[in-house]
Amino acid sequence: ASLAASPASETFAASEAAAAAAAAAGGADEGAPSEGGGGSEAAAAAEAATAAAAPIALSVADIERVLGPPRFEPRRDVARRITKPGIALGLAATVFGGETLFVEVEQVAGKGAVQMTGNIKEVMQESVKAALTWIRANVAELGLAKTASEALLNTTDLHIHFPEGATPKDGPSAGVTITTALTSLLTGRLVRNDVAMTGEITLRGLVLPVGGIKEKVVAAHRAGVRTVLLPQANEKDLRELPQKVLDEMQFELVSDVREVIRAALVPADVTEAEAAGSASGDGSEPATDDGRQVPLSHPLPSVPTGVP
Repeated sequence: ASLAASPASETFAASEAAAAAAAAAGGADEGAPSEGGGGSEAAAAAEAATAAAAPIALSVADIERVLGPPRFEPRRDVARRITKPGIALGLAATVFGGETLFVEVEQVAGKGAVQMTGNIKEVMQESVKAALTWIRANVAELGLAKTASEALLNTTDLHIHFPEGATPKDGPSAGVTITTALTSLLTGRLVRNDVAMTGEITLRGLVLPVGGIKEKVVAAHRAGVRTVLLPQANEKDLRELPQKVLDEMQFELVSDVREVIRAALVPADVTEAEAAGSASGDGSEPATDDGRQVPLSHPLPSVPTGVP
């Protein structure tokens, strides 16, 4: 529909005309002689016309008719995409600023092969290998096997995918995200849809500091995510953030990947249906009016040692 067909736009046009008349009257009043009062009468008429114009009230439908539908909805997209085990949200820093980075993991019957797709470079491939080794070394602690020596994934192939394959990806900061996505898939526990994370991991499970914290946190904030898991050693970098972002964010500082897993994974009794309801706004906790996804109804837990 055209702008002229909208009642709100007609009111806007009337208001614009009244404002133009007021401006013209003001100029005439300045240049006119004091006797006669012609300029004052014109100014009064313009003021009356402005007062008669109704306030402009634009609804969301009006705005969409003029500007078209929203091109991007990143805040809703995050909640909609994290609705099954094996998906986690990481953060990346690029030359253009911060970006959110999804990691998706799926398993199929096989012989223990690992496939990686998504245009990832050598350093990120090494992060995948480190995450897999840590998980295999801690299968008993994670509840994936009865004993530490029990074989894991010998009859299963894993596919680890980083969406937006046209964009090259590299760097070590996705280590915690990859580990979380793998643990989520293998344990069957969902990752919280209101949490993003960044950090490098070691084979011992330590979380090492990374760069680009300001850009990454701003990207999480822009996507509607309000909780970010950061390496403990990056606490000093929070001083660089804008105050508005600091006021609206919650940070969980971690030094071990076990802390990441405990903070990022939801309790085992939360089903995929419940997560989908939270993401779409159909459940008991609807999405907010501004489009920000509502967190699953489990507060971020404190972070003790060990994994349940």
